[in-house]
Amino acid sequence: MAQDAAKDAHQRHQWRVDGMDCPSCAGKIRGALERLDGVGDVQVSVMQGSLALDLDTGRTAPEDVESLVERLGYGVRRQSAQDDAEAPSGAGCCAGRDHADHFRRGDDASPRRWHATAKGRQVLATGAALGVATLLRFTVGTEVAHWAFLAACLIGLAPVARRAVSAARLGMPFTIEMLMTLAAGGALIIGAAEEAAMVVLLFAIGEILESVATDRARSGIRALSDLVPREARREAADGEIHTVEASRLAVGQVVVVRPGDRIPADATILEGRSSIDESPVTGESVPRARGEGDEVFAGSINHDAVLRLRVSRPQQDNTIARIIRLVEEAQEARAPTERFIDRFSRVYMPAVVGLAVLVAVVPPLALGGDWGEWTYRALALLLIGCPCALVISVPASIASSLSSGARHGLLLKGGAVMEAAARTEAVAFDKTGTLTEGRPRVTDVVPAGVDVAAQDVLALAASLERDASHPLARAVLEHAASLGVGPSIVTEARAVPGQGVEALIEGRRAFVGAPRHAAERGTLAEGMAERLEALEAEGKTVIVAVEDGVALGAIALRDEPRPDAEAGVQALSALGVRSVMLTGDNDRTAAAIAGRLGIERRAGLMPEGKVEAIRELAGHERTMMIGDGINDAPALASAQVGVAMGSGTDVALETADGALLRNRVGDAAALIRLARATMANIRQNIAIALGLKGLFLVTTVLGITGLWLAILADTGATVLVTLNALRLLRFAPGDRDSTQDDVAVAASPAAS
Repeated sequence: MAQDAAKDAHQRHQWRVDGMDCPSCAGKIRGALERLDGVGDVQVSVMQGSLALDLDTGRTAPEDVESLVERLGYGVRRQSAQDDAEAPSGAGCCAGRDHADHFRRGDDASPRRWHATAKGRQVLATGAALGVATLLRFTVGTEVAHWAFLAACLIGLAPVARRAVSAARLGMPFTIEMLMTLAAGGALIIGAAEEAAMVVLLFAIGEILESVATDRARSGIRALSDLVPREARREAADGEIHTVEASRLAVGQVVVVRPGDRIPADATILEGRSSIDESPVTGESVPRARGEGDEVFAGSINHDAVLRLRVSRPQQDNTIARIIRLVEEAQEARAPTERFIDRFSRVYMPAVVGLAVLVAVVPPLALGGDWGEWTYRALALLLIGCPCALVISVPASIASSLSSGARHGLLLKGGAVMEAAARTEAVAFDKTGTLTEGRPRVTDVVPAGVDVAAQDVLALAASLERDASHPLARAVLEHAASLGVGPSIVTEARAVPGQGVEALIEGRRAFVGAPRHAAERGTLAEGMAERLEALEAEGKTVIVAVEDGVALGAIALRDEPRPDAEAGVQALSALGVRSVMLTGDNDRTAAAIAGRLGIERRAGLMPEGKVEAIRELAGHERTMMIGDGINDAPALASAQVGVAMGSGTDVALETADGALLRNRVGDAAALIRLARATMANIRQNIAIALGLKGLFLVTTVLGITGLWLAILADTGATVLVTLNALRLLRFAPGDRDSTQDDVAVAASPAAS
């Protein structure tokens, strides 16, 4: 009986947590909760904004957990009974759940605007107070302005200090909040209220940017779930069709999918043949013909004919759900580089404080020194130890770099990403839409004989494809229009699922489709079969135009490389960075593109395959992944740095660590050059800040310099660091000549 009661008391509890911006937030919450009695298996997810743990309510109440999380500065609320019921007992948050359904929940659907959050209001209040203080300085005078700057600093510092004290009481004294509290407090003690207020404002803005980036990343994952339709047309045993929730479909049930509809589940085709657009999943730019017995993916689009499908996987394990899980796992497992200042403060701050105490106490007690003199030196030492210059050095460089990058269409989401990008040794490119333009274009029009003109072949194909929305049809129509070839009027037009299109043109039976189906409807001229094989060997898609049983000719199409793709790959090679192409296309098509660009290739990859390839590369090289599609999201999240093309899907853009907004392959090299120059600038700033402090630390202990020089050292270091960071505003990452000096610095041994 007692054992049953203890088992009942130890239950799984789940909460929603607001305000988590990075893995360090999750680590802080986890570390504090693990100190409580009766708490076990703590799982904190930044991406899902959730907390789950096993709790013995006889030893610690759920309210105690909520109180502790709130004391750390985060909002927390229990999940609803419905949510709790959906999560299996003992499972982690959302484990075993339909991930797509989870991200459609109302409480996740509309993240608040940054200015509506507590941190946002704090930034606005601090910024407004700082603006008023600056105005008073130039109108009333410095004495009144000093108190205004002091008030601005305290407005921004109060919540930071409160979190720092709470963390210290829980056994975590050296957090970034504590560092900021000591830095701003030290600046106030030396009378630099203006500097203290600015430092607090910069820190608050950085927290807001992290929060916004995290919310947008969550929105990107929600967009993945929208690929799976909410409803499905399920066929009952009596043949009746019922509209049901797609999330309720079970393995073995039969669904009917009409042309133009998205497929609601991973399934096997029982009846029908159609072209399936699998680009949302595989990245393949050309729809594939699928028939009885073939597997199709949830989220794919049915083009031509009605299909009867048998569900082959449960909804929580379909292709889209697995992609979501891959993104989640990659995001949670790949913690960003810990902030340099937070890491350094664990040694630097205790050392400075301890040294100051020794300077104040040891000489008077051991050597009979004057207490006033040595206390004065200790105070000067504490002022030198104030890390204001260090606090400003990194965000100043990052802000300047991001501003410069934005002007050149380059985006990286923060300093940790910047550091990882600077160390890139290999770049993996998605093919479709990244190295290529993402849509097929006509490359060849081949008449069957001398008595047939290329325009005749093109006119016939354009006439039959006139009302089609297929990518190949659009490419044919665009090419015909560019040459002034107009389509003719056709009758009895119909799509032949998985084969092509047929119709009547002035009483003549015409067909446009794949070579093997064209051969069934007409005769090919001598040597034409070999010509078609040669075109396909070049990685091109070929369609044949047939009229009254005779093949008039063929049209070859291919998704061509971007104009700057080859130069972009060469630019990376010049930086010592290796390039690899990853694609869901067949190897023949991949080989044709890779050969033209001079790049390595890996073909036939599903999203899982791209993730495996990235992990293999990342195992021995620091790897950047560049892609544009939904199917690229897991790979983008798995690489040390994931970068999306600006024309890519929202999911790719939000999952990625950065973006190339101008859709230029050559900007990949520009992004790495910018990152390397930024990290060199940061190292210079750190050397300036620590070098000056180290110099004056020695002279202060020896009594050579006094309090006013200590203040000058701190202020001077801040000014020098800021001026050095501003140099990055003139950095032009795409211009090798104008950036030669910066790149040289970034490539120097000190920078690597």
